[in-house]
Amino acid sequence: MGRKIKIFDSTLRDGAQGEGIAFSLEDKLNIVKTLDELGLDYIEAGNPFSNPKDLEFFERVSRMELKHATLVAFGSTRRKNTPVEEDGNCEALLRAGAPAVAVFGKSWDLHVTDVIRTTLEENLSMISDTCRFFKEHGKEVIFDAEHFFDGYKNNRTYAMESLRAAAEGGADVLALCDTNGGSFPDEIAQIVGEVVAAFPSVSVGIHAHNDGGMAVANSILAVEAGASHVQGTFLGFGERTGNANLSTIMADLQLKRGYGCIPPENMSSLTDCAIRMAEIANVTLHKGTPFVGRSAFAHKAGMHADGVIKNSGSFEHVDPASVGNHRRFLMSEMAGKSAVVRKLQKYYPNITRDDPAVADIIAELKEKERRGYQYEGADGSFELIARRHIDGIKPYFNLVSYKVLDELPYDNNHSATATIKIKSNDVLKVAAAEGDGPVNALDCALREALAEFYPQIARAKLIDYKVRVMEPDDATAAVVRVLIITSDGKDVWTTVGVSKDIIEASWIALVDSVVLYLTTH
Repeated sequence: MGRKIKIFDSTLRDGAQGEGIAFSLEDKLNIVKTLDELGLDYIEAGNPFSNPKDLEFFERVSRMELKHATLVAFGSTRRKNTPVEEDGNCEALLRAGAPAVAVFGKSWDLHVTDVIRTTLEENLSMISDTCRFFKEHGKEVIFDAEHFFDGYKNNRTYAMESLRAAAEGGADVLALCDTNGGSFPDEIAQIVGEVVAAFPSVSVGIHAHNDGGMAVANSILAVEAGASHVQGTFLGFGERTGNANLSTIMADLQLKRGYGCIPPENMSSLTDCAIRMAEIANVTLHKGTPFVGRSAFAHKAGMHADGVIKNSGSFEHVDPASVGNHRRFLMSEMAGKSAVVRKLQKYYPNITRDDPAVADIIAELKEKERRGYQYEGADGSFELIARRHIDGIKPYFNLVSYKVLDELPYDNNHSATATIKIKSNDVLKVAAAEGDGPVNALDCALREALAEFYPQIARAKLIDYKVRVMEPDDATAAVVRVLIITSDGKDVWTTVGVSKDIIEASWIALVDSVVLYLTTH
């Protein structure tokens, strides 16, 4: 590969500012694990000064052993007229313990005079003092020059002075931010080129927003102009219209331009990573997303499908397998079989397309997908379907009945009670439990009922629960899809249930989670 481009992901910070995006602590830890496994260089983990949840996250993530990524804490330069050693934000960044810090400061003189309301000279001191402070404490320092391109157009001399202040303070990277997202690719290329020439001993980066629909193009043109550090969010999440989409940028740079972004062997995991990131965020991965979307290599019957069958290059700009996606022929029985076999080979390495079980599994998947199931982000339920067809696994228990009572007001910190009857090994078991809501109560009752037969189930805990309405126009009668994430402290698996009844959908996902655990442990 050619020149190495450092990839800096800000999903946990910039991405979380997007409308409708909210990450739990477990979500954040799963995102770090996912991006690290893909091979990104930096993961910006948020501002430890902003809230107690982020402080707890930094404590938890510090115990993770990352294979590739450097964890980055984010914060501002010191406050005006305040010694950096006495600044609470800078102190919190140090306490976070991350090996790198991203410090943002003002490069647009308008922001200096009208927003933070200080002198141009004091702002330069704020930048240099803060960068020097973190360098003296052994941190890698990335200076995010906020509103740089707008500042450059308004007052080129001052914008460049802000970069010089950071460089003199010891910054390792000067990341140029198109914070308002309104710059054009030709402007980006020209300005980045001038900055690269002016600061030959410092890495130059790009941080593009997508307000003009050009964040990906702007990032690529910045690299072509000499930038060696690209910031964005993995799926383009972000404030307003979002940030530069790293899943697109990495594939474009590495596959089309020959730059090195992630380990070459990891590029084929790009689509799986995108699916996982979307599920963690509880959003639908847009099918038209370049490279990783479900429709990125979908061909409808007719000339396109015929051309691809004869020569894939006739209607595909890259091999779908190069990014872990697969070709789909719409309205054709050919669709999906290769992808299913590839997934099955994770559990059964010797299985082939001709195995009779494959056809049965595909038939069940198609029938369930027709009813609203989706297995891209529910590998646990997919694995269970495979094991039922190939190994003929036993059900472990059968449901006789359950009853859930939800009540308000409540004064015992439990708003629901569940009673369940199951039969296992021809023995009838009745159990009841209270919970924080009907699903938690049902989960607790099921575990209590199973404990006598399968005590190992106590090690598996539900760690996340997501609901998605399939047809919003149907209002409260809509079909819902429930995703449940379970962990035993070592492994994590996701299962899915679909029904018009949210309790029944939750029950289906719970049962899959339990049965898979009993089957594999």
